Amino acid sequence: MSDKLRAYLYLHFCVFIWGFTAILGKLISLKTVPLVWWRVLLASGTLLLLIPPKQWTRLSKSLLLRLSGIGFLVAIHWLCFYGAIKLSNASVAVATMATTSFFAALMEPLILRQPIKWFELGIGLLVLPGMALVVGNIDWGMRVGFAVGTAGALLAAIFSSMNKKLIERDPPPPLVMSLVELSAATVTCSLLLPFLYQQTPDLQILPQGADWYWLLLLAWVCTLLPYYLSLKAMKHVSAFSINLTLNLEPVYGILLAALVFREDKELNPNFYLGMAVILVAVFSHPFLKQRFEPVKK
Repeated sequence: MSDKLRAYLYLHFCVFIWGFTAILGKLISLKTVPLVWWRVLLASGTLLLLIPPKQWTRLSKSLLLRLSGIGFLVAIHWLCFYGAIKLSNASVAVATMATTSFFAALMEPLILRQPIKWFELGIGLLVLPGMALVVGNIDWGMRVGFAVGTAGALLAAIFSSMNKKLIERDPPPPLVMSLVELSAATVTCSLLLPFLYQQTPDLQILPQGADWYWLLLLAWVCTLLPYYLSLKAMKHVSAFSINLTLNLEPVYGILLAALVFREDKELNPNFYLGMAVILVAVFSHPFLKQRFEPVKK
């Protein structure tokens, strides 16, 4: 099996696992910031116990700062994603992530200082009619959630491109990258919690009952494993390819949300037509890449 094929298999597995995150976000009773805080705290704390200190204490200060900056963006991305779930519903939140490929077609060339690949930009644009069909089904009460989720998609395109730039150089092992970035995300959420608690004194921070089970599943299965595998895959595929594959997350997420929460009752046929357009964009990429991108010898 080639490294690139293995990388794509890793990605599709990650996307399937990430399809559950919106469901878990809906099941957990915590508000957005405490939810994300527990997610990154449990994930980074587990890595801290598993990884020998010498593997991360030897990192240069400049690399630590860059990884921490990416972790900050990861935290804000997840806050936007779960905020979108709370402001709208799980289906709308995962659907907004389909715009990530359009943003990645612009952000990756900018950050990696490469020319824009016009066929990738075209694929990203192809996603937008699908999103228009999705948005047309959302009532005004859900549009704020849609906007917040789209902001999160932009951040995902930025931090994945920044990770790709680091990986193309002399990166630390994927688990060490995961530890530093998730630790920085934990610090980010920890700084936000006091301000939030000041505004909302009755804010629930401690998980209740079944929340613990869902949080452990979210942290260990839906965060640590796919985060590590996606970083490994990024060594062999572009950030755009990763974000384009992530367009399948809405398909998994919406099907799961329909099954668990019966959210299919809130969605009309245009919503599913929009999802079909997104699928066309995802599966057209390998053919267009072969057609328009010269093979490196």
